[in-house]
Amino acid sequence: MRSFVSVDLSDELAQPVAELQDEFADASGLTFTDPEQVHVTLKFLGDVDVDGLPELERELEAAVDDADVDPFTARFGGLGVFPSLDYIRVVWLGVVEGGEELTRLHEAIEKRTTGMGFEAESHDFTPHVTLARMEHAGGKDLVQQLVRESRASSADDERRSRGSEPEVGEMDVEEIRLTESTLTDEGPTYSTVESFSLA
Repeated sequence: MRSFVSVDLSDELAQPVAELQDEFADASGLTFTDPEQVHVTLKFLGDVDVDGLPELERELEAAVDDADVDPFTARFGGLGVFPSLDYIRVVWLGVVEGGEELTRLHEAIEKRTTGMGFEAESHDFTPHVTLARMEHAGGKDLVQQLVRESRASSADDERRSRGSEPEVGEMDVEEIRLTESTLTDEGPTYSTVESFSLA
């Protein structure tokens, strides 16, 4: 079972996410994430043995306790790319409020899951929502332009480093989810295996 741990964006944010993706419509080479399925990935687990689910769920419950994060507001805005503007693989929407809480959750989940034998992350955690993946560089110039415009719109150095515009919206985060990802010809589909409340 291919799985990850996530904070799923609310249904109300699907439309503004879709509108933001529309700004990249003329950038060839991009494959867009379904706006109805966008999320912040806290930990990608890969293949999970179904027999090991009870232990994994116990560890995720414990990770929520370890993080000691109360329900909070997350606000989404700004654009960024991975790994760099020169070589774009992922176009993402940033987190401009709630990033500290998301990072604490990630760190607690990372510690618990690596303790179970799941592979450790190979890079620093940057809270984000994947908008699109770049399959080829045909639309690279347009993506670079839109991301640079986003970053230049802020006068604050720290926020400029990850982009601060456009603003997409906010939501209350009250739970994290263990999510199953099923690959199909139309792209991945996601289903919730279990939810873990922050309250």
